[in-house]
Amino acid sequence: MPALVLLGAQWGDEGKGKATDLLGGSVDYVVRYQGGNNAGHTVVVGDQKYALHLLPSGILSPGCTPVIGNGVVVDPAVLLSELSGLQARGVDTSKLLISGNAHLITSYHTTLDKVTERFLGKRKIGTTGRGIGPTYADKINRVGIRVQDLFDESILTQKVEAALDFKNQILAKLYNRRAIQPAQVVEELLGYAEQIRGYVADTTLILNDAIDEGKVVLFEGGQGTLLDVDHGTYPFVTSSNPTAGGACTGAGVGPTKISRVIGILKAYTTRVGAGPFPTELFDEDGEKLRTIGGERGVTTGRDRRCGWFDAVIARYATRVNGLTDFFLTKLDVLTGWEQIPVCVAYEIDGKRVEELPYSQTDFHHAKPIYEMLPGWTEDISKAKSFSDLPKNAQAYVKALEEMSGAPISAIGVGPGRDETIEIRSLIS
Repeated sequence: MPALVLLGAQWGDEGKGKATDLLGGSVDYVVRYQGGNNAGHTVVVGDQKYALHLLPSGILSPGCTPVIGNGVVVDPAVLLSELSGLQARGVDTSKLLISGNAHLITSYHTTLDKVTERFLGKRKIGTTGRGIGPTYADKINRVGIRVQDLFDESILTQKVEAALDFKNQILAKLYNRRAIQPAQVVEELLGYAEQIRGYVADTTLILNDAIDEGKVVLFEGGQGTLLDVDHGTYPFVTSSNPTAGGACTGAGVGPTKISRVIGILKAYTTRVGAGPFPTELFDEDGEKLRTIGGERGVTTGRDRRCGWFDAVIARYATRVNGLTDFFLTKLDVLTGWEQIPVCVAYEIDGKRVEELPYSQTDFHHAKPIYEMLPGWTEDISKAKSFSDLPKNAQAYVKALEEMSGAPISAIGVGPGRDETIEIRSLIS
């Protein structure tokens, strides 16, 4: 079982960092294959909490090689800052590998991201303002800057000048901002070259060789399925493909080499940013979920919108990703409710709909149809096996499994590394 994909099955923030870290001791490589420092993972190791934004969660596992794949966009300043922060806490970062084909986020990308979002006003997407979208746009428009360009000043200069020819027109004439000087950008980027050089490698070759040798490679998505640019709630999405197919293009590994696809599900639902959210709560239950669950974005610092579990979304994630397993997180947060609503279908224009509508209009008008499940009051944070859970908690898990279309193989009952119930092995 050498190659696994682990991804978010909702709108992100499902607890992928905890799941990746749990598996990190059993895998040889952990690979980020898309996104940038707009994603955040919180990993708790003992009494230590680590907030990772760009680096793969596997960097906290001593025997694991963390990899930033070609599908990731890299802000070099953020990368070096994050590495420095971990090194100061005694974490060995020397094994990190970065694809030379990954694209770089520059200062003009973050500038454009912020001014464009402000310009949109009430129509804004809710981006993190970290330059992710503009960098991916440049990649598709073939005017992007790649990591390997840092090591050829002539090519770097030509590419920056070409990119700014057009962008400076937009900044000056549309946004009334001062033009950015190409020489300044080049100088800034060249300043990172020697600090990054030792990490850069042909990661596609390394990963394919590793899989062929029978080593275990875990591909880690940054955001969630519903934020996928093709399969998410467009236009309120990220600019890349966190779905399972993105692992192949974002790491350079063929689909026939992927053996298992694990979706991370929170026991309720959250999202950050704008866009439709059928089960969103605006009452004391929503505030209770937010408070108990500590629902604040790791990267953005924004409060997350909270709602009940949505089985329609879970079934959709199973379908578009080909999920083989689920990892259910934060079950402990639901302790204390007498009854727990679960969205089993939508009502759209008076009709019951069992599957996620492809139409943006229909999804905006979707109203949740709930089934009430009995809650529990017992503390479950010390549970070590499924049978240790209260009967109603067991019934809740089984109901979600049946509704979602794939087996739940692990359950998070607390934030700690050891606060997980593994029902079936996620590796073998």
